Amino acid sequence: MELSWIQPTSHYLFRPMPMPLNIVFFGTPQFAVPSLQRLLQDDRFNVLGCVTQPDKRRGRGGKTTPSPVKAIALDHDLPVWQPPRIKKDEDTLAQLTALQADIFVVVAYGQILSTQILTMPRLGCVNGHGSLLPQYRGAAPIQWCIYDGVAETGVTTMLMDEGMDTGAMLLKAPLPVGPTDTAHDIAITMADLTAELLANTLPQLDAGQIQPQPQDDGQATYASLIKKPDYQLHWQRSALELHNQVRGFYPSCASTFRDQPIKIQATLALDAELPWPSELEGAIAAWQSAQTELPPTSQAGQVIALLKNHGPVIQTGNGPLLLLKVQPAGKKPQSGWDFVNGLRVKQGEVFTQQV
Repeated sequence: MELSWIQPTSHYLFRPMPMPLNIVFFGTPQFAVPSLQRLLQDDRFNVLGCVTQPDKRRGRGGKTTPSPVKAIALDHDLPVWQPPRIKKDEDTLAQLTALQADIFVVVAYGQILSTQILTMPRLGCVNGHGSLLPQYRGAAPIQWCIYDGVAETGVTTMLMDEGMDTGAMLLKAPLPVGPTDTAHDIAITMADLTAELLANTLPQLDAGQIQPQPQDDGQATYASLIKKPDYQLHWQRSALELHNQVRGFYPSCASTFRDQPIKIQATLALDAELPWPSELEGAIAAWQSAQTELPPTSQAGQVIALLKNHGPVIQTGNGPLLLLKVQPAGKKPQSGWDFVNGLRVKQGEVFTQQV
């Protein structure tokens, strides 16, 4: 077969490949790492450098270690800026201005950006926020949405402004929340979801294919920083409320047993009609069998049953709560049943609020 070349006509136009977007990445914890890695792996983006929080002392030895984002940046020989207060660091601000970046991408950076910074890039600053805005604006959206028992959360990309997560929304991606998912579980999945949503958002924003949508402030809720009292379990609350608190603030919810602190890390609200995973069916069946042997009266926090191979059941202000995983003081996390056997827990003993 004879081959021939097709000659282009004189009016044929060759379209040049679009130039990659020049990006400065702002982020600090492990949650931000998948987003940085996704940008680094995509030819559509050129990461000029990273802004992250200063190194901190971590661990028992107090060794100074870089943030997870800094570690990735150094692996790729990227410039790194770590100002303690970026709004006041004139040297960093001058260097960022000189880069003439197309866009700043912000994922869990940890500092408020000034108007000067927000207006530096050609396309502004885009944030990947861990909620379906305007719900759960603020510092801990994953934890508080689980605390509230929602069945769905997600990620929103938005153009940042001077407010706290009040900027115009760009794209959203929903994420279902199962009845046993913890904040840790959702954060791992959401980190990857944020990375993909940002990779979709940035080129569309540059091409003018996204119309930013203002948030409805009247529908806004806030997810404040978690404080020490938020970890305390009040047994007068309902079993489902306590179960969601344990999931939302995993692994740090606390109570007291035999005058010693104890962390409660996994539970099951036995009377709640939710789509529990199949591995919990045995515990639910054991509870149904044990109800004929319950004490006639009980107080909130009292052990009302010991389910073999599962753990102790605690009376709450409304409903029974099975403790599936606990961590007594000075010990590693253990199953509820190992806890019962190790301390010879008896029916009638009482968990109290930690002092």
